[in-house]
Amino acid sequence: MGKNSFGDTMLDKKEYHKLIKRKSKKSKLFVNSLFAFLIGGGICTVGQGFIDIYKLLGASEDNAKTFCSITLIFIGIMLTAFHLYEKIARYGGAGTLVPITGFANSVASSAIEFKREGFILGVGTKMFTIAGPVLVYGTSASVIYGLIYYVTTII
Repeated sequence: MGKNSFGDTMLDKKEYHKLIKRKSKKSKLFVNSLFAFLIGGGICTVGQGFIDIYKLLGASEDNAKTFCSITLIFIGIMLTAFHLYEKIARYGGAGTLVPITGFANSVASSAIEFKREGFILGVGTKMFTIAGPVLVYGTSASVIYGLIYYVTTII
């Protein structure tokens, strides 16, 4: 251990890593991965069920997928509004973030959190705090991919 210019005790790298290892909570990688897989897969299975139901009701394949997305977004927002999505996410981890319901949760939770600040400065501004970068980078990546695809197919 050494001292910094203020006279405070400093840990060297080795001691710091020992401290972190001792204080850190042990990760249950296998169990966490299993729950993420099961809950994320469950959400996707429910989505496939909605697609099948909409097709049975006479929707085309494309319309059934669109209706499924709308339904899952609605369910994600409702679960967020009733504070149930965070309980599911506590066990499902990344399995609840990847499907479209995770995106709906991120937008809805920000909107709910800042609703007391008003619709414009609260909900309207903060709603896209998390979703904004996803939309920007997703759109940018799709444009770049589209350009690359276009250039490579005309050659």
